[in-house]
Amino acid sequence: MADDQKRDPTKPFSPFEWILAGRYLRTRRREGFVSVIAGFSFVGIMLGVATLIIVLSVMNGFRKELLDKIVGINGHIFVAPIERPLTDYAEVADRVAKVVGVRRAIPMVEGQAFASSQVNGGGVLVRGVRGSDMLKITAISGNLRQGTLEGFETAGGVAVGRRLAEQLALQVGDTITLVTPRGATTPFGTAPRVKNYPVAAVFEIGMSEFDASFVYMPLSEAQAYFNRDGDVNVIEVFLENADRVDEARSAIEMAAERPILVTDWRQRNRTFFAALEVERNVMFIILTLIVLVAALNIISGLIMLVKDKSSDIAILRTMGATRGAIMRVFLITGASIGVVGTLAGFGLGLLVALNIQSLQAGLSRLTGSNLWDPTVRFLTQIPAEVNAGEVVSVLLMAMGLSLLATLYPSWRAARLDPVQALRYG
Repeated sequence: MADDQKRDPTKPFSPFEWILAGRYLRTRRREGFVSVIAGFSFVGIMLGVATLIIVLSVMNGFRKELLDKIVGINGHIFVAPIERPLTDYAEVADRVAKVVGVRRAIPMVEGQAFASSQVNGGGVLVRGVRGSDMLKITAISGNLRQGTLEGFETAGGVAVGRRLAEQLALQVGDTITLVTPRGATTPFGTAPRVKNYPVAAVFEIGMSEFDASFVYMPLSEAQAYFNRDGDVNVIEVFLENADRVDEARSAIEMAAERPILVTDWRQRNRTFFAALEVERNVMFIILTLIVLVAALNIISGLIMLVKDKSSDIAILRTMGATRGAIMRVFLITGASIGVVGTLAGFGLGLLVALNIQSLQAGLSRLTGSNLWDPTVRFLTQIPAEVNAGEVVSVLLMAMGLSLLATLYPSWRAARLDPVQALRYG
């Protein structure tokens, strides 16, 4: 016992310890059941790590895509009038657009209407935008499927989403009928306004809800259609960085030089993105349990291995092996399962996350059905964005649990009494 404390005959993690740990990992007839448990532990850790990486990547992709599409089409900050109508929208928009960090400011008239054709009909959100501003909304101008936005201000036509065009069986050149209950005022009350517009362009944002409900028309036409007396509902402000709304709010309020109400995208979508974040955190906790269960399998497998190898341990101890050497042998045995399983899960998770679109298409062809129907989901395809920091956190967590799982069985092996083991082994 004194010699154990003074010196160690073998250096820590010497080849002897690695060779012995490797022999214990190989399948033997006597300890076949132990090897089966080790195999299940390996598979469990691999699948747990891979699933964590895939799910976190998909959740990151969802957040990024939804943020880009929801915020990209709706703006980051919304300036609404107080006390008097926003008839000076052009001057206010010009001043706001010069604020540091602001990319553009777009005056807009919004209103709900009923859109119909000879085939079908449904509710839509009509937006009136200046022709020059329409070209700056890249979510629209950069995703045209039919037609053009050139001369949008003077042509008198409208731009509709692709899914709305499909529902109404419309193409460029066809006529869409818009009906709003807030029409002309007559002695008998307010009469609904019904007006036909040619379809000048068809766009596809990539978010089914928007593609099925948005109709864009020239600002002057929208003002006349919704009885706006030369004013607008709102000025939508697009920032260089969507996360810096707090820095820009005060500057925009000063630049407006008139009473305004300022809101931002976080206030409008707070519930939606908060729910997404909660779901992501819950999924992380649930999937971490897979890795934890696999780590517990390592504990049970090593305890059984220690019990089965008690005679071998006793012989090694009588031949001069120290408690530290015995502990390191079983530490290497258990950690090897965890580390190799974690690395295998890392490779599998990255492979799936980086090729999830191809896998989706392949499974759809194999099953003969559309596994991702965009008509019932927000996005037209499954997004995935691998975050290096999160991947490293998953790997460290899996390896840490695996190493912790080996400590008790290894300590128990090191504390084994050689005399008792040889007597009852």
